[in-house]
Amino acid sequence: MAITDIDLYAHLTEADVEALGKEFDAIRRDIEESRGEEDARYIRRAITIQRSLAAGGRAVLFASHKKPAWVAGTVMLGLAKIIENMELGHNVMHGQWDWMNDPEIHSSSWEWDTTCPSSQWKHSHNFIHHKYTNIVGMDDDVGYGILRVTRDQPWEWWNLGNPIFNLTLGTFFEYGVALHHVETEKVRKGEKSLGEVAKDLRIIGRKVGKQAAKDYLIFPALSGPNWKHTLTANVTANFIRNYWTYAVIFCGHFPDGAEKFTKEEYETEDQARWYLRQMLGSANFRAGRLMRFMSGNLSHQIEHHLFPDLPSNRYEEIGVRVRELCEKYDLPYTTGTIWHQYMLTFRTIAKLALPNALLSASSDDAPETASELRFNIRDGVQSSFGADPESGKRRGLRTALKELRDSKVKAA
Repeated sequence: MAITDIDLYAHLTEADVEALGKEFDAIRRDIEESRGEEDARYIRRAITIQRSLAAGGRAVLFASHKKPAWVAGTVMLGLAKIIENMELGHNVMHGQWDWMNDPEIHSSSWEWDTTCPSSQWKHSHNFIHHKYTNIVGMDDDVGYGILRVTRDQPWEWWNLGNPIFNLTLGTFFEYGVALHHVETEKVRKGEKSLGEVAKDLRIIGRKVGKQAAKDYLIFPALSGPNWKHTLTANVTANFIRNYWTYAVIFCGHFPDGAEKFTKEEYETEDQARWYLRQMLGSANFRAGRLMRFMSGNLSHQIEHHLFPDLPSNRYEEIGVRVRELCEKYDLPYTTGTIWHQYMLTFRTIAKLALPNALLSASSDDAPETASELRFNIRDGVQSSFGADPESGKRRGLRTALKELRDSKVKAA
């Protein structure tokens, strides 16, 4: 089962959790008070780069019958779509730049270059996902309604298709995101009427129509005799954007260390424990400046889940302070290369295609599913966390996990 008692799992005392919450509040306050012209220049520069790539790519594709022009135009357009979705659309709609009071860069007015309507995204993502992050049965991003990514999701025969569904979702990710608001789980359970589904699909259909007309009709037609080459370039650019967006998002949510939680945990949650759930339920990947920009700074998924409405260009700075808190409270800071994080994610998706009876480890102590009960196999672990009264050194989750791994090695 997933985590029911987050204090116990994190090996923090009640006083520790409250103190940690206050330290996160201080980070938020410091960043809010220091936002200014440098941040404004960053987002305006990002918009300029994105629009220049998009316009340049479209212009080059007028000569798309020539292979070099096709390749250059496709790459430029693909990069423009990635930046628009990741660094601009996603972050602007989180309200990260609302403090500027610029009507063109505001969460209330931004409509992004993808098939998902912004109005639906702001509900299914900004509200549902970020409020109920990784709570099984409340956060629809846990498997997106088609993937089994934790043993807390009961196995069904169709889960055998997990790897195929994963590839399909990555390929057509913008359409998967668009359909996310339909809430297929609620439809299957009878909690959402067909009338409500039809209303959602009409809104989605209008946005899909606009996107299809732009990419697959208008711009190819403007290329005249080169329309076929421009059409294939546009299709390819959308695939580039889809695969990259899918990889970044999955690396932040499903590798080992991105924990899942129960509804019971949420019922007693305050702000400090919300912070703790966001941190333990997310994962980062290591990235330089360019990759951070191309991922919308979601290489810092932990920082994004902690502070989704703070400017994305500040996540690197925030990350330094978050890592310091992890050291102070002996908590894990889950990160790795993007390749490593994705392979862990894919392993989970492939493994959970099988029923639990064919899997090793328990439902409380598997890489993809953990709870506070995983520590019961060692006597005394639950009574020995917190700060040592003599040395002041904490024995937290990071140490507990290391000791658990060491005990398994010895037992083997």
